Amino acid sequence: MKGKVCERFSEFFEKWACQLDEYLQLLLRASKQRVINTVCDQRELQTLVSKVTQHYKDYFTIKWSLAHEDVLAFFCPIWGSPLENAYSWFTGWKPSTIFKLIDSTRINRVPGSSLAELTQEQLRKIEELRVKIRLEEEKVEREMERQQVAMAGRKMFELARLTGRVMDSETMDQFDELVEVAMKGLMAGLEKVMKAADCVRLKTLKGVLDVLSPLQRVDFLAATSMLQIQLRQWGKRRDSISRKE
Repeated sequence: MKGKVCERFSEFFEKWACQLDEYLQLLLRASKQRVINTVCDQRELQTLVSKVTQHYKDYFTIKWSLAHEDVLAFFCPIWGSPLENAYSWFTGWKPSTIFKLIDSTRINRVPGSSLAELTQEQLRKIEELRVKIRLEEEKVEREMERQQVAMAGRKMFELARLTGRVMDSETMDQFDELVEVAMKGLMAGLEKVMKAADCVRLKTLKGVLDVLSPLQRVDFLAATSMLQIQLRQWGKRRDSISRKE
């Protein structure tokens, strides 16, 4: 059964994904035009980049607001396909994939992409950022491990042990209150992990964008948006085929 948070975010996410696709077309068009015309209007490019980055920020704003009501909805999302969810890292994309995407674009020298022309100084800064982000990822993973281990803590164990005992109505009410308090603690821990992971995602985007030129930012956002959109389309296509079988 869908909860209110699931329904609200599903509706939001569908519109958000459609808007991302529209932005992708604008990014690709801008990239193509700038490759043909070497006279770059940096202000125009930066305006487009700002719109796309704000679109991502809007996503996290809504996500955090609704997660405060029901964080579990984001750890078991119904708006994503099984394929998308299989590649999810704490409710979203893993920051390290950004660096792999940049490497693939550069090494394979994707035609028309300015990312294939990164300077040595840019590569050095991106490598420094990669190391910092990996440490941030490990920090989030350790926090999640701590939350998972806390499930076997003394308080949770006592609650689990008491569940099977026969109680009168007054004792049962007290027990339910203790369970509610314990569950709130667990949900708060998961929300902390989710927000920490999202912060690493935002740091990665900002860190990479700060290193790139206006045209490279356009190509970078086009590449990341395309990967996200294609993964979603592949997941939907696979679901459609599975239902027919």
